[in-house]
Amino acid sequence: MGSAVERTDEHVREYLVYRGFTSTLKHLDSEVKADKEKGFRVDKIIDQLQQFVQSFDLFGLKEYWLYLDRRLFCRLEDVYRSTVNKLRTSLYRYYIINTIQKGNLEKTQEFFQKQALELQGQAEWRDWFILPFIPAPEQNPAFSPYFSRQWADTFLVSLHNFLSVLFQCMHILHFDAEVQKTTSVTEENEQLRQLLFALQTESRDQRDGDEMVHHKLPVYVQNMDRLGDTELDLVSSQRAVSTATTPSRNFFSTFLPQGRRTPGKLPQFTTGSSPSQVAVGRKDPATNPVRPSLVFKSSPASQSTHPRHKRIQDHEKERKELFSKPPSQTGSRRKPLTSSEPPEGREEGGGLSAEQPFIKLSQEEYGEHHSSIMHCRSASNVWSFNPIMQTKATIMSKSPLLSLEWATKPDRLLLLGSGVGTVRLYDTDAKKNLYEMNIDETHPRILSLACSPSGSSFVCSAAALSRSGSSDSVPRLPIPVSGQLLLWDTKTVKQQLQFSLEPEPVAINCTAFNHNGNLLVTGAADGVIRLFDMQRYESAMSWRAHDGEVYSVEFSYDENTVFSIGEDGKFIQWNIHRCGVKQSEQVLPQDATGPFVLSGYSGYKQVQVPRGRLFAFDSEGQHVLTCSNTGGLIYRLTNGEPALENVLSLGGHKAPVVTVDWCSAVDCGTCLTASMDGKIKLSTLLAQKS
Repeated sequence: MGSAVERTDEHVREYLVYRGFTSTLKHLDSEVKADKEKGFRVDKIIDQLQQFVQSFDLFGLKEYWLYLDRRLFCRLEDVYRSTVNKLRTSLYRYYIINTIQKGNLEKTQEFFQKQALELQGQAEWRDWFILPFIPAPEQNPAFSPYFSRQWADTFLVSLHNFLSVLFQCMHILHFDAEVQKTTSVTEENEQLRQLLFALQTESRDQRDGDEMVHHKLPVYVQNMDRLGDTELDLVSSQRAVSTATTPSRNFFSTFLPQGRRTPGKLPQFTTGSSPSQVAVGRKDPATNPVRPSLVFKSSPASQSTHPRHKRIQDHEKERKELFSKPPSQTGSRRKPLTSSEPPEGREEGGGLSAEQPFIKLSQEEYGEHHSSIMHCRSASNVWSFNPIMQTKATIMSKSPLLSLEWATKPDRLLLLGSGVGTVRLYDTDAKKNLYEMNIDETHPRILSLACSPSGSSFVCSAAALSRSGSSDSVPRLPIPVSGQLLLWDTKTVKQQLQFSLEPEPVAINCTAFNHNGNLLVTGAADGVIRLFDMQRYESAMSWRAHDGEVYSVEFSYDENTVFSIGEDGKFIQWNIHRCGVKQSEQVLPQDATGPFVLSGYSGYKQVQVPRGRLFAFDSEGQHVLTCSNTGGLIYRLTNGEPALENVLSLGGHKAPVVTVDWCSAVDCGTCLTASMDGKIKLSTLLAQKS
């Protein structure tokens, strides 16, 4: 609803500018700023109500609620009137509790004096008139629940959800349907265009016969085994597509040489460490997931007549027969968690066992980076399918890019943190920088960025230069460097505040919001995890979590716990309701926690300190993806010992994986694993329901 209103306002502004009605445009802008409905944006309405509560403006609070009642709530059916009344009662109680907690008893008495005639006849308010005269109401059994943070959060979330559902059902504007229709037509045209190129390639392939098969194979396919002809055919078909006389307009890469592209399914965003470059991939039309190689086949008839297609079918049949065989029964024990190989009964290439929770449908490679990957993040958790993985934009930077984050609203915007104290807001559709923010010259290294789920602000972690230099390619000294944690407003592009970091300012390595943005968890170079209350903008609790630095932190699925990985090689689950209490602990191998080491000829060795996300959860929070030397490893979270059970090895990498991400939707999802050789693997998984 809010997006439809914003689009409508933009169309009206464009029309007024086109007609030259500048005075009308000024009046429109002034009235939009004074709009009580806040453009039907729920977060803005909640902020306005909270502003009245925090400023003890009872009159403004009542008038604003009456306006919402006349404008919105009166349109509801009578069955929802009781819900509106309960929300109003909770809002008044929220106001009263705030006056008592802030020690403003005059405002408490003023409320009951002005509202006595309205409330004295209501049963739910009968016991509340004695509240101003109780010495310690927060200790009274009848009122103590209302003084808890849990009650306040529950009320605000309930009000937020009620308004969100209300706006979705009102259908005041119908632009969303037109936008979706236009988008679907555009997506269909793109699919047909891709199919046309595939058919043209197939036609050319049939004319050439087996000539293409006998060409000298490139280096990256010379080592394929005899069961890899399907993938070989896929690569050959793609090479033919890339040399077609009419190139696809969806391939976009600026200033960088074109690397080979392989099919992909997921929007991804990656940053290379050197040279400073960023490749952005976005999602295309969503369809049913199929094997990418089938996109290049014209019809069932052509598959049966062409000899190479018959050979592919035979090999596919042989592959299925091989994978369908039951695992051999041996007396060997299961390998320990520290091994990077999959457990018994699970084939790295996709073989299944009876208890296998996921089927690996395919694995594709993105290889446009020519140096180690620092970060790799998916744009959203919405499944999409695109037959060919494409580079939508390439961003060049004179300074190293150390962090990135997708903006929440709109999701086409990117936040890019550099090593010279700047954060850029980049529009991937317009392919241009919108803003460049100068954070702090004394803390030039932007280590972490996290955008609030509401999209109104983002958190930025800035650190001073490490004592061993500004390079992240070598392990840092144990003495933590100085740092800042800042909150910036996305709309005004201004700094709102600086968080207090106790006991001393320290570099924050990782940050993560919970689902509604009320909580922020951070992991720092001093080994301390800090939990911030984002409504009061203060630290709620902190505890020493690891011996050494905290590399990665995430909220659990139910958000009652926090998971972390640290320099000590431990994967720990913490209870956020009991400060510093562990619920589980598991020691991981070094290739899962870093520092990551890539060895070469003549004693060459490259060491990289973790900077990106080291683990990611599936959509239900029951499985976790971690790094390893050969690819991603998927574990099942257990309630016993050990805390993690190895269930699947994705494989596919020849260099250590340094960052991961997991994008899930319904039963299908894609795991992103990025390694030190600049390769990114997209492994498509299908969840098996038990």
